[in-house]
Amino acid sequence: MTLPKVYVTRRIQDSGMKLLDGRVEYEVWEEDRPVERSELLRKAAAADGLLATLSDRIDDELLSLCPGLKVVSNYAVGYDNIDVRAATDRGVVVTNTPDVLTAATADIAFTLMLASARRLVEGNEFLRSGEWVTWQPNLLLGADVSGAVLGIYGMGKIGQAVARRARGFDMEILYVNRSPREEAERELGARRVAFEELLARSDFISIHCPLSDETRGLFNESTLRSMKKTAYLINTSRGPVVDQRALYRACSEGWIAGAGLDVFDIEPVPLDEPLLTLKNVTTIPHLGSATVRTRESMARLAVENLLAALEGRRPSAVVNPEVLDGR
Repeated sequence: MTLPKVYVTRRIQDSGMKLLDGRVEYEVWEEDRPVERSELLRKAAAADGLLATLSDRIDDELLSLCPGLKVVSNYAVGYDNIDVRAATDRGVVVTNTPDVLTAATADIAFTLMLASARRLVEGNEFLRSGEWVTWQPNLLLGADVSGAVLGIYGMGKIGQAVARRARGFDMEILYVNRSPREEAERELGARRVAFEELLARSDFISIHCPLSDETRGLFNESTLRSMKKTAYLINTSRGPVVDQRALYRACSEGWIAGAGLDVFDIEPVPLDEPLLTLKNVTTIPHLGSATVRTRESMARLAVENLLAALEGRRPSAVVNPEVLDGR
């Protein structure tokens, strides 16, 4: 029996890789950098399945070269790297890895909130540079998180997980979402508000929305100027949701107090990015889901989704179910 051919664009955890053995014929891009575009196009053209990451652009050009492709399994919850409409038009199933990274991503969002407010990176650098000579009453004073107002843009599972953490800090929780989250309102005291009120009242705004035409550049000069001068912007969703040039001005000119960023327009972020020069901007390299347990769970789910689609079963996390429903 001929096994399906799979191309894996980055070696993932063994908890997922070992599930492929004996069930598919696969190749892996072994380098710690994104697979070269020409190589991806060449390998995808001969594949029945792709196991991709956010670094891989799965667009109409690629899909048009892949007559035998049945599934693209994304090793992520987001899938803005994939042209889902083009995949759907060609009958290609797209899957992702929701739920398993909710807690880890919520943890990193709250970490950025605390680190930004209490100036942890500044404090670490201050100590290690030898500048700390004595305790001082006004040394590196930060902002209170406990009792502050948290605005959550996007009250999906990750947004709600952040809200649960905020309750432990006695924060008032405001949120913007397309539809009400009645359970979160009952259990957490969260209140759905207009975007304008979220901007005007929040001491911290944490972004948890997918990247779309509607959300691209949503946090721009106009919206950033509508925030409190003492507020912090936290982004663990997708970089392009925030206009980085406007954010640089906001943080350098004092429109807002600062920001905590896990994601950027271009990743890895260029070292000449102006935001990296600012002490009131805390930055980390897209670590939202980066725990051992979470990445192992993502690996298993991504491979299970891939195998299910190749073996004629319904994957547990399908982005475009209409492909399966129409078969």
